[in-house]
Amino acid sequence: MIGAGVLQHLPLFMFRPLHLILILACVTTAFGQATKPASPSPQTTIQLAKSGHCEQAVPALKRALPAIADKTTKRTAAFAAIRCAMLINQTDAAVDFLQMLNREFPGDPEVLYLSVHTYSDLSTRAAQRLAMTAPNSVEGHKLNAEALEAQGKWDAAEKEYRAVLAQDPQQIGVHFLLGRLLLSKPDAGPTVGEEAKKEFQEELKLDPSNAGAEYVLGEMARQDSQWDEAIQHFTRATQLDAGFADAFLGLGNALMSAKRFPDAIPPLQTAVKLEPRNPAGHYSLATALTRAGHKEEADREFAIHRQLTQKGEGGQQAAQP
Repeated sequence: MIGAGVLQHLPLFMFRPLHLILILACVTTAFGQATKPASPSPQTTIQLAKSGHCEQAVPALKRALPAIADKTTKRTAAFAAIRCAMLINQTDAAVDFLQMLNREFPGDPEVLYLSVHTYSDLSTRAAQRLAMTAPNSVEGHKLNAEALEAQGKWDAAEKEYRAVLAQDPQQIGVHFLLGRLLLSKPDAGPTVGEEAKKEFQEELKLDPSNAGAEYVLGEMARQDSQWDEAIQHFTRATQLDAGFADAFLGLGNALMSAKRFPDAIPPLQTAVKLEPRNPAGHYSLATALTRAGHKEEADREFAIHRQLTQKGEGGQQAAQP
């Protein structure tokens, strides 16, 4: 053991490191305790948001929300956070809060209502930015055309779509939109069908993978009783999009119209598998099964059709060929 006398004769600098370490440790601890702010309670943070102090409330709510255990408080905090984030244009934060809210409260009517309005507001803001920053761009004309079309201003919308094609004749999707618009115009005249057909054909030249164009051409051919052409277009649409239920239904109906009842069964079975709540699909399948001699299976499909129509689950009964 080192005696006290020996310690007295050791150089002072040998004691300085330990001495300084102890002092620094004490000072650091005291400083940390003095300056570390206490986290506000969820209720305080919510009130901060509700009172309009959104610049302070949004980051505080980001930190607080994951740790809030009480469901009611968490829901209230998330609602306040979304409204505040949108108010100060922190759209990324608003979407994060909204996604969390939908995960935590799936199916909540108020949450769904808030979701509709928030996403609608985000869409409106994006449209306004596009209109302000690039009104004469292809995208600007397309957006304006879609808005005019939604308002029933068919001629003005058509003018916008044609402006896009004048600017970029190779623009994919516009011929399809133009063809759809032509078919939607009320009292468009006797030649509108041929004009629309040409637009869909032009679309397929630019984009052979457009299942929608193939489907509409199939419907137009079916309405004109051109069964072989309709079957060709519907078949192509189903090959391009394996989840296109209406294309499978159209194909099945066209095959039935051509009296090819056994061939109609597989696409109609796919149609009802993709959209089991569509009564029209079950009715068409039941009809095809009946004509192909599968009475028991047909009766089951007719029963499903009756059940769905009684419940009012949408869709209209397909015309029996």
